[in-house]
Amino acid sequence: MNGIQALLISGVLIIFLYYTFRLRNALLDMLVLVLFTGLAIFFILFPEYTNKIAAKLGVGRGADLLFYICILLFLFIVLKLFARIRRLERTLTNLVRKQAKEEAGFMKKKDKP
Repeated sequence: MNGIQALLISGVLIIFLYYTFRLRNALLDMLVLVLFTGLAIFFILFPEYTNKIAAKLGVGRGADLLFYICILLFLFIVLKLFARIRRLERTLTNLVRKQAKEEAGFMKKKDKP
């Protein structure tokens, strides 16, 4: 194992541990994370397999294939975050409406003799 492999594996494992202990998401998220962590370590240790897979898929180099996959994953994450932001905005809007209705009802009761 050379230096860059050790560095990349350390980075992948640190991200995995951070995700595991800090974020604690659903079981499916954990399974996906474990799968990608395993694949990342495998491709770091055996980079020649990325070239073989890339050749079968019609991509020139394994590094290019990984770059394309990273672009797709990045777009997926952006869409997932966008959906989460929309959901939070909707929840916040509903809470503000509910609070406004409650305050309006309180004011009407307060004004009555």
